[in-house]
Amino acid sequence: MAGLAAFGLLTVSCSTGGTGTRDEGPAGTQPVAQVTPSATTPPTGKSVRRVDAVQLVKQDPKVSERVRTDLKPCTGDEYPVDASYGTLTGGSSADVVVNVMTCGDSVGVGTYVYRARSNGTYQNVFTTEQPAVYGTIDRGDLVVTTQVYEKKDAVAYPSGDEVVTYRWAGNRFNEHDRVHNDFNRAVGNGEAEFPEPAEPTTN
Repeated sequence: MAGLAAFGLLTVSCSTGGTGTRDEGPAGTQPVAQVTPSATTPPTGKSVRRVDAVQLVKQDPKVSERVRTDLKPCTGDEYPVDASYGTLTGGSSADVVVNVMTCGDSVGVGTYVYRARSNGTYQNVFTTEQPAVYGTIDRGDLVVTTQVYEKKDAVAYPSGDEVVTYRWAGNRFNEHDRVHNDFNRAVGNGEAEFPEPAEPTTN
């Protein structure tokens, strides 16, 4: 049911051109959650504290009530949540990017960035909640991709996407770059055959 509701929201938001909720402002002062970290050291030497991403989201007041309520296991104790660890804000410990998705279609409904504090708590420093959103870490930048759907698009076949790159400066993320991609809808039916490879030419 949660997946169906998210798909309905997806259709409405994308057809109206809505951008959803996005918070790129200064980091708040209240801790989100206390965790018992399992520290490891990556090749770069920066410590990584593995967190319970589900509890981070559920205890975060900056996450909408809808997302927190709909966040339930898909099967057993497996939640539709991805967590990535890396350097985004220049802290002494790795930052955490959490993506929340729907169970049925794996459609992103929210992306959140948490900055580690020295006392073991985490601080939400970025929030965006909109259909088909997914955040990643790319060489120190936060890259947020949002699929763009027309009214008749199937979930698996968006018409394009928006790729926004954010960089941390001072105490907040700022938009650094934006790319819009329109996908070709005339290809991809799987019926074509690959042409024979041509021999290379030399002078």
